[in-house]
Amino acid sequence: MGKQASPRKVADNEALAVGTTIRGSAQKLNLVAALIRGRKAEDALNILSFSPKAMAVEVRKVLASAIANAENNHNLDVDALVVAEASVGKSISMKRFTPRARGRSSRIIKPFSRVRIVVREQQEA
Repeated sequence: MGKQASPRKVADNEALAVGTTIRGSAQKLNLVAALIRGRKAEDALNILSFSPKAMAVEVRKVLASAIANAENNHNLDVDALVVAEASVGKSISMKRFTPRARGRSSRIIKPFSRVRIVVREQQEA
């Protein structure tokens, strides 16, 4: 008597991938996610490959995972995929301390972020 399988969080013609602990602020990650929203999956991969931003490497991994999920798990056509959603949120923040002058210390916050990418199979018009 196992637990019931949870229902899909996206539609039947969509696939999802989530990157949960990406090292960097959500603001910087959102700048990269904005580059690919609404674009074809192949174009989005090319944009991320040649982007000078460091966060583009992590977003590209998550996008590639979403495309692989669409192909292998949901039998969607890879050539017809479009980035339907690329949302960014905060995750944990590591607190660290560094020594300062006169025996004091100050806090360093190392933020982590999460990105959720949904790709959708678009019918030919």
